[in-house]
Amino acid sequence: MFKFISFYILFTASVIFAKEIQWQEDFNSGIKNATAQNKPVLFVFSRHTCHYCQVLEETTFENEEVIEKLNAEFISIVSYTDENDYTPRELWRPGTPTIWFLKPDGEPRYEPIMGAIDAKSFLKALNLVKQDFDENQRAAK
Repeated sequence: MFKFISFYILFTASVIFAKEIQWQEDFNSGIKNATAQNKPVLFVFSRHTCHYCQVLEETTFENEEVIEKLNAEFISIVSYTDENDYTPRELWRPGTPTIWFLKPDGEPRYEPIMGAIDAKSFLKALNLVKQDFDENQRAAK
């Protein structure tokens, strides 16, 4: 019995403390947090019934390196079309998933990535965006 209880406690703790992307509650609060923390924004325009959105979520967004990098260096926001989440008009695209990298004020920094992207390529994109963001911050001072 003691082994079962110990296993249950360890299993529960691992589920509770499992790493996952710290998604913001909504677009506006995410932008407010990005501005306050001066961090670039990952904005994903998605849909629950979209095959490639599910692929993105189940592969790239489950990758530990991606999770760590996003949680440490970005503010992450997701907007689901099938939940009528708010999406600024200028970020709306007819296809999902659409991946945007935004300035802390919510303005697009680059053209969006359309479709699912593998974790290795996504990490390269995150590194480039963060490096560019940091360089622009230094140049602005």
